[in-house]
Amino acid sequence: MTINITANPLETGTDELERFALEECVKRQRVEHHVSVLIMSDKRCEMAIKFAQLGAQVIVADDPGLLHEVEGRILASGLREEISFASCVLSELPEEFPGEPFDIIVVRRGLCAMPYEEARQVVRQLLLRLKIGGKLYLSVLGLHSELSEGYSAGEVTVDQRFAELSPALAEKYDIRQPVCLYTERNLFMLLLEAGASVLRTLTTTYGNVKGIAVRV
Repeated sequence: MTINITANPLETGTDELERFALEECVKRQRVEHHVSVLIMSDKRCEMAIKFAQLGAQVIVADDPGLLHEVEGRILASGLREEISFASCVLSELPEEFPGEPFDIIVVRRGLCAMPYEEARQVVRQLLLRLKIGGKLYLSVLGLHSELSEGYSAGEVTVDQRFAELSPALAEKYDIRQPVCLYTERNLFMLLLEAGASVLRTLTTTYGNVKGIAVRV
């Protein structure tokens, strides 16, 4: 396994939310010279490597079954001193992560796999793992995306919205469990209700929703 770690991490296949997070890392690194990052679900370690290249200390948190795959990628990257793995899933966060509180937390996926109220509680827990002024970057599946086609919960309020995708889309995207799909306003309210100060939300070209919030 060969991983190129010479390219600029701000210029290599980064979506908009990840770019904001990486730029925040650069700003903090210039001032504090030590930035701690938690990434929820990054089994390929692509984002973790980008943060590590910028000088951050990174924890990749993911399903325990991915331990060997993730550690293999960390070893191949040559960044074992900067990246470590924590076995956990969003629905069962540990009492404490090594190195918390963090400057930056990125949740790339998984929040939609739980009902809205449970997601709100998880976001609240994640906020408490941040330093005061630390930033949370969330990515969720959008209600105004292809995934809404045949989605039986599309007309109910977000607190009741939890259902399986249509069989065709569940097969296409390998999403077999019930999910909660979000509008941009839904994500804004989720962050607000969890106690965050919302900096911005955005909807991608494909209809997925992103949010950035700060712990105050």
